[in-house]
Amino acid sequence: MTEADRRSRATEAFFGRRKGKPLRERQLHHLETVLPALKLDLSVPAPADLASLFPDAPAQVRLEIGFGGGEHLIHRALETPRTGFIGVEPFVNSMAKLVGRIEETGVRNIRLYDDDATVLLDWLPEGSLDRIDLLYPDPWPKRKHWKRRFVSKVNLDRFARVLKPGGLFAFASDIDTYVNWTLVHCAAHPAFEWTAENAADWLTPFAGWPGTRYEAKARREGRASAYLTFRRL
Repeated sequence: MTEADRRSRATEAFFGRRKGKPLRERQLHHLETVLPALKLDLSVPAPADLASLFPDAPAQVRLEIGFGGGEHLIHRALETPRTGFIGVEPFVNSMAKLVGRIEETGVRNIRLYDDDATVLLDWLPEGSLDRIDLLYPDPWPKRKHWKRRFVSKVNLDRFARVLKPGGLFAFASDIDTYVNWTLVHCAAHPAFEWTAENAADWLTPFAGWPGTRYEAKARREGRASAYLTFRRL
């Protein structure tokens, strides 16, 4: 990575692996024995066809950035077994939780990456994804930290490169300033258009939406959520 690359990444939102409370023995076992078989190896070139990353050659491939507890990712993978899912999460405890659920359910259409999502985006082939989900990302609520939000011109450029024409970028948040921020940034980007058709669209959850613990917390605290979908032109 060049010095210019390092300076560029200094303003991006993912900063490597993080860890919270100590993991239980079973969680450690899952990370040691299950994760290696699911984790993408970015030291080798990405395959031209991402379907080859999965044992059952899915018809579509989706990426979820920052999957948290993994409730949404595991729900979607079980709901649509003919879609391949790549989940990115640098928080070790969240990764351990999802890997445990994968082991329990036997789901076969998930692949994982446990570090910086921007590195993965740069590794992926051009026009290789059908959808990108960014759900309840860190809002960086203080104005001085807004530059760290994952939605940015440079990351929308990354999204535009890896999404197929007609592919979707789905964003959900309960933070008004981040919702407005995302609308402004996507409106200014020539590769994306907002798919809303009426005034209620942005308050209507995505089709098949299972909800997340972050969404439940927001509702308990009196905050409404917005659900935005943008199409790659």
